Amino acid sequence: MCRNIRTLHNFAPPATPEEVRAAALQYVRKISGAAKPSAANRPAFDEAVGAVAAITQHLLDALVTPAPPRDREVEAVKARARAAARYRPAPG
Repeated sequence: MCRNIRTLHNFAPPATPEEVRAAALQYVRKISGAAKPSAANRPAFDEAVGAVAAITQHLLDALVTPAPPRDREVEAVKARARAAARYRPAPG
């Protein structure tokens, strides 16, 4: 999976349409192998992004969970701490 695609389910506040579209864009870029499609492929690329975004939003709207929503800021702090531990310079 593309590292730039983040979990969007069960957050407070819910994922915005912009976040859903950004995830769809990253997905389509990944599977197409094109960060920026050619002019000839642009319509197909844009259509795919729109379709993936729509079905992603449908999925997010349909999912249910008994877990309380996670706080975006708390999760961001945890992610930064994991990254700091992962990328700190090796001792020595």
